[in-house]
Amino acid sequence: MKKQIQFRCVLPNGIHARPASHLEKVCGQFQCQVSLTNLRNGNTADAKSVLALVSTDTLLNDDFTLSFDGEDSLQAITKLTNYINDEFPHCDEALDTSVDDESITLPKSLLRHQPTLLQGKRLAPGIGKGLLINYRDIDLSTFITDIQHDEVTRFEQAHFQVCASLEQTANRANGHEKEIISAHLSIINDRTFVDGIKANLTSNSTANAILAMVEQISTQLSQSSSAYLRERILDIRDVSTQLLTAAYPSIDVNTDFTLTEPSIVIANDLTPSQFLGLDKALLQGLVLTHAGSTSHTVILARAFNIPTLSGIEAKQCVNAINSETYIDANLGVIATQPNEGVYHYFNRAITLNQQLIEKQHAFAHQQAQTADGKTIEIAANIACSIEAPAAFEKGAEGIGLFRTEMLFMDRSEAPDENEQLGYYREALEAAIDKPVIIRTMDIGGDKPISYLKLPQENNPFLGYRAVRIYPEFLSLFHTQLRAILRAAVHGNAKIMIPMIQSIEEIRWVKRQLEIVKEQLTQEKMTFNADIPLGIMVEIPSVAFIIDQFCKEVDFFSIGSNDMTQYLLAVDRDNGSVAKLYNSLAPAFLRLLNQVVKTAHQYGRWVGLCGELGADAKVLPLLIGAGLDEISMSAPKIAATKATLNRHNNEDCKALFEQACQCPTIADVQTLLDSATANKESKPLLATECVMKPADFANKEEAIQAMVGNLGLVGRTDDAYKLEEDVWAREEVFSTGLGHGFAIPHTKSENIRHSSISIAHLNKPIDWQSDSGDVDFIIMLTLNKTQGDQHMRIFSSLARKLIHQSFRDQLRASKDDAEIIAMLENELAI
Repeated sequence: MKKQIQFRCVLPNGIHARPASHLEKVCGQFQCQVSLTNLRNGNTADAKSVLALVSTDTLLNDDFTLSFDGEDSLQAITKLTNYINDEFPHCDEALDTSVDDESITLPKSLLRHQPTLLQGKRLAPGIGKGLLINYRDIDLSTFITDIQHDEVTRFEQAHFQVCASLEQTANRANGHEKEIISAHLSIINDRTFVDGIKANLTSNSTANAILAMVEQISTQLSQSSSAYLRERILDIRDVSTQLLTAAYPSIDVNTDFTLTEPSIVIANDLTPSQFLGLDKALLQGLVLTHAGSTSHTVILARAFNIPTLSGIEAKQCVNAINSETYIDANLGVIATQPNEGVYHYFNRAITLNQQLIEKQHAFAHQQAQTADGKTIEIAANIACSIEAPAAFEKGAEGIGLFRTEMLFMDRSEAPDENEQLGYYREALEAAIDKPVIIRTMDIGGDKPISYLKLPQENNPFLGYRAVRIYPEFLSLFHTQLRAILRAAVHGNAKIMIPMIQSIEEIRWVKRQLEIVKEQLTQEKMTFNADIPLGIMVEIPSVAFIIDQFCKEVDFFSIGSNDMTQYLLAVDRDNGSVAKLYNSLAPAFLRLLNQVVKTAHQYGRWVGLCGELGADAKVLPLLIGAGLDEISMSAPKIAATKATLNRHNNEDCKALFEQACQCPTIADVQTLLDSATANKESKPLLATECVMKPADFANKEEAIQAMVGNLGLVGRTDDAYKLEEDVWAREEVFSTGLGHGFAIPHTKSENIRHSSISIAHLNKPIDWQSDSGDVDFIIMLTLNKTQGDQHMRIFSSLARKLIHQSFRDQLRASKDDAEIIAMLENELAI
């Protein structure tokens, strides 16, 4: 007799491939039949198939049932009930969709040249130029054939070949690329997909059987009300194309598509494998006519920094194919058949963009320190060794957290000692003696591992996880310690233990470490016996006996995410109470103070590895707390170093002490806001705003470049809006004053630091006024709060420029500093 239980879907993206694969693995542990029915649309599917589950179109807040039929149904119901309630909600998270929901005002510096623009949806930022190339789509109907000959063997050989190729690629990949290839492996091994093809092989060719399956699954997905699920059709097509080309290698389907020069590729659809096959050094942009923000190809484009738009049809670009085109995915446009003015605009935009990238890159490799010389190590958090080289390229001064549990997940058995040794050694060699903190496996809780068969729990975050499972899985723990100790001879490794809450636990760990060292010694294995040992500080009890822990370990790393939720008794993933989760709580700041001060008294090092470390607003408090290290995701390192350099250590100390005395979170936030407002502004005149000599082709480029420079030097947070403010006044009345001078000016809320910018041009340009050409530009961009100063400076400048001696003196200035000194003196600034 069938049994049934009902649930509500709480996954933000519904049941798509990743959560479906988790659910399928749990259901696959039982002999009974398990089916899922979406009560909104009546779709029913085999719960032991990823694709079948995805095809039910189960979205956020949909009610669904699980039905069981078989001898072990009762056991399955118990397991699935606990799993759906406790673990399933944590196997997915809201995607960074980069939704194009902000209206962009196109710059007048561009529009005044009357460009030919096609507007699209912004999917991945950046600017590029190259030949517009139309990607040749593979016509899968080319494979249709009624000829049959040993079709089961043909399919199985093709299946084996594609699986092997994907696995090899996955082993070389990292980050989003690895995740997406793993998803394709899940699809190609899905039993609904494979069994459906095999069932058709008795009366069909391999090609026709595969194509029939593609049509069936695509039809189901296309009917979904979820854009995310509809976009999975491309993944089905990708996997199927690889199977077909492997099964019929003699069929020429023009799969080769080689870029020979800088290019912008336009395609109706581009599969992830097709994207990965393009030369990224030559790929300057993508226009994907129907892609959405959660397309796997778009996710890859973001990872590779390729500007990407959608919503532009290929037929709109017919006349521009094979001609030079610009893509500006910040503005959401491509510019075809550019005239001279458009050419100058985009070349300047590309230059400004590249200067920003270079500036950040240069800052990334400077030592992280405050303005008064206090050094704080800025490190990266990684989940696999392949991420390490990229992290160091982005300026990481170490690896503050190597989350090793990721090596144990999404597989049927744990990695052995030599496999782990390879991963740890890879990260250490990439570090070149920079510190690498390897955290032992934090398995359990929100990161269950199917092959360990851990028990279901009502509150897994506070349950049987991390160090608490090590005694039961002692061989697994010993294997990891052996691998870390052996790898540690190849670099500066440290071991960190998660979820420690008592002295008894760390002493037990130390005994295991000694046992493993003795084993390695007896086996005559090479290893590092003096590796430093530290713990995660994430359970509040540790903070109150931190002095005792200082006698047991070498260092501490504060896990701000878990520490905050445990201290405040707030599950940050529970929407009903998430608003109570805030690391600015005075209680958390006092706990931070207690840990750092006590540890330093005992000569111990303290880091922080939660996402709090990358919050620029909170950074002054972390500096003031006296942390030795802060780690974060690698892309945030350069910006954090830049922010760190703007702060004074002594000021931050005083600010942190004040924050610890605040009674409420709101008071701490007010204190931070006040400190930011009172922070010394940049001077009105500075050499960073002087462009001498300047090479501009026209008035539009001059204003674009001078405002863009204000963005580069951190004086405006939105150069587009500030430029709009400058043009608003310019279009009412031209600011050309005659004698070759112009004073464009504005009062604007879009300038953070009021500025006077100066450009002395190599050759005059038409200022489009009765006052003639201009070779000297003085641009005033003052904050709205300084309205009186704006008019005083403008009128004073205008009076001074009447005199030829003043004009000649400005033009004759030998360098930027002399121009600044002269204006400061003459304008009494």
